[in-house]
Amino acid sequence: MLESICVFGASTISPPALDLCWEHGVAVNYLSEFGYLQARMTGVADTSVTLRRTQFRAADEPAKCAAIARHLVAGKIQNSRNSLLRAARENDSPDEQKRLTEVTDGLARQIQHLSQLSTSDHQLDAIRGAEGLASNQYFAVFSLMLKQQRDLFTFSARSRRPPRDRINCLLSFLYALVRHDCIAALTAAGLDPFVGFLHVDRPNRPSLALDLMEEFRPWLADRLAITMINRRQIGPEHFREREGGAVEFTEAGRKLVITAYQQRKQENLNHSLLDCNLRVSQLPFVQARVLARHLRGDILDYVPLVPK
Repeated sequence: MLESICVFGASTISPPALDLCWEHGVAVNYLSEFGYLQARMTGVADTSVTLRRTQFRAADEPAKCAAIARHLVAGKIQNSRNSLLRAARENDSPDEQKRLTEVTDGLARQIQHLSQLSTSDHQLDAIRGAEGLASNQYFAVFSLMLKQQRDLFTFSARSRRPPRDRINCLLSFLYALVRHDCIAALTAAGLDPFVGFLHVDRPNRPSLALDLMEEFRPWLADRLAITMINRRQIGPEHFREREGGAVEFTEAGRKLVITAYQQRKQENLNHSLLDCNLRVSQLPFVQARVLARHLRGDILDYVPLVPK
């Protein structure tokens, strides 16, 4: 299976290894020591231009966009719901269990609402609205998944550009790492990561990568953030506040999160569609190929990844 390699900071990769990556279509991503993408090397793509032309035509059809977006959003909401159900089971506070259960019930209603939406030209905004509402409900109880350090990692809502608290800083950084992997996966599958179906196209915006990563956010990025806080693997000393209230990582904090993310990617997880165990690092590539197969007409619908 084609994958990608990440090279951090001053690390190097030998010329013979680069040759193998080139021959087998493995992308090499060069990131700074802080995890920012600086450059990307890929071999000559061996996929047909037919797939990308099919993608572009589909992106120009609102009804087709709505059909794909509905499954992407449903997958994200279901994965968010699963995380909250797990948190409710493990929570000893009846009041917090009730709050978590109320949100999981609300997310279930959002999924049911999505299933009832048609894929007409006018439903794409409704799908985006359902995703936004579900995200607001999910993040309203996000802090209840924390078992440790709640007083040190306070959280009320998502804030970006810039993040206003430590959890938002951590989430935004992890989302950036997931986005890089989705860009590599889509490119390896022969798709254009900048032409999406759920997210609107904008200059320099990898819309399709943002589409694909939606289903990965709750169980990969969010769960890793919660685990690191609960296990006290990360603390206030790994953050600093800038003038104006923006929160950013220290150098040690960035390296810590990158290491934890790379370790998480080496773990195995059951893929519900294929019914087999795969490394987490392989899953974006699998989902990119599922999307490619749908666009080619090999399968009726795009099937999002919902880990068991």
